[in-house]
Amino acid sequence: MYTLPKIERFNQDVLSKYHIYNSVFITLPFDSIDNTGVLLPLFTDICETGFKKQETPGEIVNFFAQKYLHTDSEEDKIDLMFRFIQYIERQIVLFDAIEDAAFPVVNNMEGRGSLRDIKEKADAKNNTEELIEFLENFNVRTVLTAHPTQFYPGAVLGIINDLTNAIRKNDLLDIKQLLAQLGKTPFIQIEKPNPFDEAVSLIWYLENVFYETAGEMVHYLEKNLFHGNSIKNPIIKLGFWPGGDRDGNPFVTTEITLKVAERLRTSILKCYYIEMRSLKRKLTFSGVDVLVSELEQKLYRSVFYSKGEIYITLEEFKTQLNKIKFIIQEQHQSLYLDELEALLIKVNLFGFHFASLDIRQNSKIHDAVFNDVVNFYLKSNADVFPENYFELSEQEKFEVLSSINGNLDANVFDNEMTRSTIESIQAIKSIQEKNGEYGANRYIISNNESALNVMETFALFRLSNWQDPTVDIIPLFESVDDLQNAHAIMEKLYTNPAYAKHLVNRNMKQTIMLGFSDGTKDGGYLMANWSIYKAKEELTEISRKYGIKAIFFDGRGGPPARGGGKTHKFYASLGPNIENNEIQVTVQGQTISSNFGTLDSCRYNLENLLSAGATNQVFNKGQNRLSTDEKEILDQLAEFGYQKYLNFKNHPKFIPYLEQMSTLKYYAKTNIGSRPSKRSKSEHLDFADLRAIPFVGSWSQLKQNVPGFFGVGSALKHFEDTNQWDKVQDLYDNSLFVKTLLENSMMSLAKSFFPLTAYMRKDPEFGEFWQIIYDEFLETKRLLLKIAGHKELMENYPDGKASIQIRERIVLPLLTIQQYALTKINELNKEKNPNEELIKVYEKIVTRSLFGNTNASRNSA
Repeated sequence: MYTLPKIERFNQDVLSKYHIYNSVFITLPFDSIDNTGVLLPLFTDICETGFKKQETPGEIVNFFAQKYLHTDSEEDKIDLMFRFIQYIERQIVLFDAIEDAAFPVVNNMEGRGSLRDIKEKADAKNNTEELIEFLENFNVRTVLTAHPTQFYPGAVLGIINDLTNAIRKNDLLDIKQLLAQLGKTPFIQIEKPNPFDEAVSLIWYLENVFYETAGEMVHYLEKNLFHGNSIKNPIIKLGFWPGGDRDGNPFVTTEITLKVAERLRTSILKCYYIEMRSLKRKLTFSGVDVLVSELEQKLYRSVFYSKGEIYITLEEFKTQLNKIKFIIQEQHQSLYLDELEALLIKVNLFGFHFASLDIRQNSKIHDAVFNDVVNFYLKSNADVFPENYFELSEQEKFEVLSSINGNLDANVFDNEMTRSTIESIQAIKSIQEKNGEYGANRYIISNNESALNVMETFALFRLSNWQDPTVDIIPLFESVDDLQNAHAIMEKLYTNPAYAKHLVNRNMKQTIMLGFSDGTKDGGYLMANWSIYKAKEELTEISRKYGIKAIFFDGRGGPPARGGGKTHKFYASLGPNIENNEIQVTVQGQTISSNFGTLDSCRYNLENLLSAGATNQVFNKGQNRLSTDEKEILDQLAEFGYQKYLNFKNHPKFIPYLEQMSTLKYYAKTNIGSRPSKRSKSEHLDFADLRAIPFVGSWSQLKQNVPGFFGVGSALKHFEDTNQWDKVQDLYDNSLFVKTLLENSMMSLAKSFFPLTAYMRKDPEFGEFWQIIYDEFLETKRLLLKIAGHKELMENYPDGKASIQIRERIVLPLLTIQQYALTKINELNKEKNPNEELIKVYEKIVTRSLFGNTNASRNSA
């Protein structure tokens, strides 16, 4: 049977269904006034027409009120705006559910990038043995973080899940009931979640999605590629940050960390228990039934009666399962062997830890903590540190730190941060005792600026009576300067005898984290991405020199500005000069629910990441190598883009524009995450303390998406103006890395909509600044279309483009309302006696509108 093109499948299974179910949805009354759903499509049309006529959000809202409400009353307009927000938030949920339901139809689950695809490719190219060797050594680690970009509360996520299933079945009655339930369910959280709440929300994905998907993937490979033999290598690893990420989050305590680790263990044991119960109904034959029943009982007690106690060890569990397997094979014709092996695979993947709980803290906190520790020892007349430690050079400090040991008691310190930092090290030890080493064996130092940052953290472990810690200490390089110095920092560590001994104990592997989000915030789109690529090459070279396997952990967010977009293409584009034995990537917020929220989307995206590694190391081995000339062109592009972005960032109106014209300060009021929107408690907005999420998110809410394109147009224009266009054209045509980089920037442009804020060009204070952004947008769009040979943005991804267009149309009224409210706030604040109560109402409108706008983009923050 002929398979329709992807865009036709999208139109048939997503667009058509959305129009049908939305027409049902807008007729549902959610309050005493039932005409909101009737008025909303009219308001959408007036917004579209108004922006084409270059009208302001104020003119659009006022025109609509006069025409359809027959009133100029601000109270009536405000009431309707809140009701519109309520509807639009739920329309986005409906569209999400329809897209999720259609995912396996729109996306070819067995096509390019799938496990089946790489198996058949290996068969065709006669390199199956090479693929098997690759799979025995390669890992994909998805690390779920609690970074606050997910605006759906738990109850709404549950409705999305049920709605997706109802849409798949085309059950109109069920759909109508769920839409009505959706209309009555609150979308906002009255209180901020604490880190444990965040952990519980994300563990849902581990239990209901990753557990099944990862197990099925490995089972497929064992049956179809490994001829029934078990794979000793855990191909899929899971990481977890909620409850362990302390960077800038004062609410993550040691108690929370231990509580989250316990919840992870209980959750995986619960998954095993449910599967054992199912097996118990099948494995009813002699010699097996008693063993199965015994395991089920021990798991049950460990889950429901444990109070922290475990009634079975991991080794005992594995031994018993293998014993059952042997008896089934020898005595019972391998009956239900498949189901038993499926459980064994999951036990080998997830142990008693489920996901590794990473601990993270900022290097600036470590500096203060370590100073506190040194002063404590100096005052207690211990001979751990020399009296002149603070005056020593870095090399001399290294020598002191190399031979250090102690038995610190966290309780002797008055400073809460010092106490909690030492406790977090001791918590890792406790977690490993109950969950196994993989329960918590990674300590990440964010904002890592020197080798000393790593050595002092390593010393804190040894001062905590842990001479040979079974922990990977992971520096996170984020700023452009730190990325450029990263290889020199790592060489200092590799040549230090104490740290080198530590690496021997860690199987000669060093994990290094690279931060896309803060890199882009610091240096702009081109410089951040190119600096990370170069840093990986330099770090690979220096690591190989000392016989160390570098493992790169990428701190990626959802949108291209934060390392998102077509992520698997980046990994497929890495050449042989970049170590690529593991793909480790952070996943957060609505990127979790959109890319890994269902069994289909999770399988599709995990298989694509695995396939990217196979493409790079097996099928295109030795390819994707950038030449010296190509690197020189990229250096120039990055430098021109960097200078343009730097001048823009240093513009005197940069911070005032974000503070006064964007939604930046409203992120803290949304109650979506436990951590503050900036690292310091200062009232003054310091760019360095500003988190990447509200920074990128604020540009996204303005529909300007600056971090995803600014400087790209200026960099390309230099080559056009100097008659060197053929150089960048050849680079785009021949380098998958560059093509992916620029295609992702096109996505940022496609999600921009400057008519929304065109009124700002007349603003006496910010008009010139707005024009700078718009000019760079136009130039970037022109030149990206030129280099791609396209007439429209994203024309080679028609289904992605169509999805964006529908989502943008759904939220256009919401964006209009948000801009209207922001202008009213600015107008009221300029009055001699501002109406504070009215300002609060408009601020509430801005805050509420953040929810739908962010959710609609799925990867906007």
